[in-house]
Amino acid sequence: MSSLSATIQEMFNEPGCAKNANKSDAERKKGCTKQLQPGGAAGGCAFDGAKIALQPFTDVAHLVHGPIACEGNSWDNRGAASSGASIWRTGFTTDMNETDIVFGGEKRLYKAIKEIINKYNPSAIFVYQTCVPAMIGDDINAVCKAASQKLGKPVIPVNSPGFVGPKNLGNKLAGEALLEHVIGTQEPDYTTPYDINLIGEYNLSGELWQVKPLLDELGIRILSCISGDGKYREVASSHRARAAMMVCSKAMINVARKMEERYGIPFFEGSFYGIQDSSDSLREIARLLVERGAPSELIERTEAVIAREEARAWAAIERYKPRFAGKRALLITGGVKSWSVVAALQEAGLELVGTSVKKSTKQDKERIKELMGQDAHMIEDMTPREIYKMLKDAKADIMLSGGKSQFVALKAAMPWLDINQERCHAYMGYVGMVKLVEEIDKALFNPIWEQLRRPVPWEEVAKNRQTKGMARMDAQAAEVAADPETTRRAKKVCFCKEVDLGTLEDAIRSHGLTSVEAVRQHTNAFGGCCKRRIEDILATMPVSSPPAMLQAAE
Repeated sequence: MSSLSATIQEMFNEPGCAKNANKSDAERKKGCTKQLQPGGAAGGCAFDGAKIALQPFTDVAHLVHGPIACEGNSWDNRGAASSGASIWRTGFTTDMNETDIVFGGEKRLYKAIKEIINKYNPSAIFVYQTCVPAMIGDDINAVCKAASQKLGKPVIPVNSPGFVGPKNLGNKLAGEALLEHVIGTQEPDYTTPYDINLIGEYNLSGELWQVKPLLDELGIRILSCISGDGKYREVASSHRARAAMMVCSKAMINVARKMEERYGIPFFEGSFYGIQDSSDSLREIARLLVERGAPSELIERTEAVIAREEARAWAAIERYKPRFAGKRALLITGGVKSWSVVAALQEAGLELVGTSVKKSTKQDKERIKELMGQDAHMIEDMTPREIYKMLKDAKADIMLSGGKSQFVALKAAMPWLDINQERCHAYMGYVGMVKLVEEIDKALFNPIWEQLRRPVPWEEVAKNRQTKGMARMDAQAAEVAADPETTRRAKKVCFCKEVDLGTLEDAIRSHGLTSVEAVRQHTNAFGGCCKRRIEDILATMPVSSPPAMLQAAE
């Protein structure tokens, strides 16, 4: 069994995974050997998940070993922010070609590592394995080990080819790379009783910086953030932390659990989205630190900070609640946001009509039921057509989702707000909660929606013309109905030629006609369907002589 296969099997047997909690040993083993179904990696492959999890380390060079498309599709696709180095935003790839596939790409990889060290001198290099070199047998572990020894820099192999599974598995494989090659390899300059690790926090749009000032005020030091605005040395020495918080993400549960087993670092899963969740997380951090030896007065100071920040936040959003009365929101995101954002929206006064749970765990679903009730509308998989119909029928007033769903809302001419990784605003912590409410208010009451819902000018003109035409037809029908004689004469006699009764009577009177053939010669009443009808008309009409001038002409 290859090292990658063994690692993947270990991922499926993860004790901290909620989905594995109720499985037997046989079922867990079956899960690891189950082949990936076509489309199973839709929404992100394992390589994409690993790159997302590790790229926010800012002083590290991220080298993608594979064709250039792998790096092109994954580069800068997450709105993480950095307070220091920017090398993490530079795209590095070996750009494998057909020759490399035939003869192997290991030499090309070593050459790329050497060039990066000489030109950029990063703190470390993360090398990502992709599908093509994995299938041809490139041993990136051996290349990284040799490069690290010869060049004097940490070179970390991240074995996460896309074909092994979806994005969530890639997150865990990235965590395994940290556990095996990084965490515990260096010592911090000093330690304090207030050191913590944040695991699964990516500092999207600078969200971490909205919480960090509160931790600084309490004297709590973020020894390592894995991986938002993180530094290589920080994660390498993260094994000396006193406690850890898994920031509403089970994707790196293996990192939190194994650090607890190896280094005795207790952890909990929490969220900084919403007022109450932010307060609960601060309390839990303080509690764990006190249990690990921090002074007990930390809890009192934490409660004082919580009381102050809650008062500010509630006062800031109070004026929005009357505007949100009766407004309904649809949350299409999945994963941890399926419950972490729900609490924030409810605090803002919005009614949740549904939240997607496509990537949510069993524990996530239980939290949703606690927040929204046992009858909560949890959406397993909603198609764009169903989302469109839900919005078009005004069952929701605003949709919060990722960027790929925005066009459904725009087509339905309904407000939409980006809540996913590409968002431009930070919604974490007390300050972030106020910002979230402000952005929802802007989206809901933007005058553009009223304009978009109006018919376009040419449709308005066509509608007016149709209305006028219908009115004219109604007027004609009313005029006919008011004159019985006109109605009688307008009755169709010949269905094939559409000859009416009045035309036949006028022809018979004018020319003194007495036979069917004569009537046919003076009208358009042709066809076998008219003969009997003309005979009936001739029988009921009095015989009259044609005018003298007409007789002379004939």
